[in-house]
Amino acid sequence: GGTGAGKSAVLHMLLGFDQPTSGSVFYDKKDLRMLDVQAVRQQIGVVLQDSFLFGDTVMNNIRYGRPEASDAEVITAAKLARAHDFIENLSEGYDTVLGERGAGLSQGQRQLLSIARAALSDPKLLILDEATSSVDTRTERQIQAALDQLLAGRTSFVIAHRLSTIRNASQVLVLVDGEIAERGTHEELLAKEGFYYKLYM
Repeated sequence: GGTGAGKSAVLHMLLGFDQPTSGSVFYDKKDLRMLDVQAVRQQIGVVLQDSFLFGDTVMNNIRYGRPEASDAEVITAAKLARAHDFIENLSEGYDTVLGERGAGLSQGQRQLLSIARAALSDPKLLILDEATSSVDTRTERQIQAALDQLLAGRTSFVIAHRLSTIRNASQVLVLVDGEIAERGTHEELLAKEGFYYKLYM
């Protein structure tokens, strides 16, 4: 959906930040309002458009999602996220202290660290909110390769403007003015020649 279609509103309801004005949000077949929201959030990994990094080492920034993780587990997550090579080229490798909000890294590098953090936490549910929207096409391909590995075998919500991010989704929901206007696979929606088709073309 386009800007203001309601994509972020869905995200906020999934995370329990907002409550629906009608209907319910179910998590594992249970009404989210009946569950411990903190416990649910611990099972969800989120990769946002603007990843937040701390003024700390690369190792600790990735480990933030799971503080008890070993160095080897952090490195494995970084390799899955395609971040290991650029980290190794930093002045102190994994011990390099980042500036606040990841100053000194490119947007793509910050995204790869955010993906590594999500991979390390091994969430049951993964939410990607415009995870590739502010990077160039070459970096997007690199991030997409990392995301494909992270998404495998996992329930995921991928919120996107760029349709390349969601082509392989098992179900695409097209939001228009807060309503689901269309629903189906990429191929089914193209065949309908409706709103999604126009976006794609």
